[in-house]
Parts: sequence; structure tokens; C-alpha cells
Amino acid sequence: MRTGSEPRTARSALRARFWLSLWGLVWALFGTAAFAIAGRTGWAIACGVLLLIVTIDLAVVLRHIRQGPHYQPGRDIPPYQPPDERP
Repeated sequence: MRTGSEPRTARSALRARFWLSLWGLVWALFGTAAFAIAGRTGWAIACGVLLLIVTIDLAVVLRHIRQGPHYQPGRDIPPYQPPDERP
């Protein structure tokens, strides 16, 4: 059922974002270490910045998952009803 309010009531795929963030965290950590060992300071800094961004995203995703079904509904929770009033 399409109501026209999907962008406001859409659900985020938090579990997918969690696993992708974890994958990015591993690769950014590996890249930072590998470039630091190889003596490529610029690339090591770039991977370190990426590592920081991925860590922040992972923390936000975990926070939303822990907030419960409002942010991470299961299959047994029906879609949100659109608001009755329009802005």
C-alpha cells in the first residue's frame, strides 16, 4: 500500500548498515596499519580519517539498534501509519 508518505516513515536497514560499517572498520584499520608500516604517511592519515568516520557511524547504528523497535522493527511490527494531517 503506497500512501505518499514513505520518505518520512521509511525504516532504515540498520543490520545491513551495521555489517557494512564493521566491514569498513576492518579495512580502514588494515589500511591505516599497512600504510603506516610502509611509510606512506598521507595514505595512513587518509585511512585513519576514514577509520574515525566509520567508527562514528558504527556507534550511531548501534545506538539506534539498542533504542528498540522504533528504529529497528522486526517482521512482526506492521509499517507505520502515515500521519493524518499534512504540513
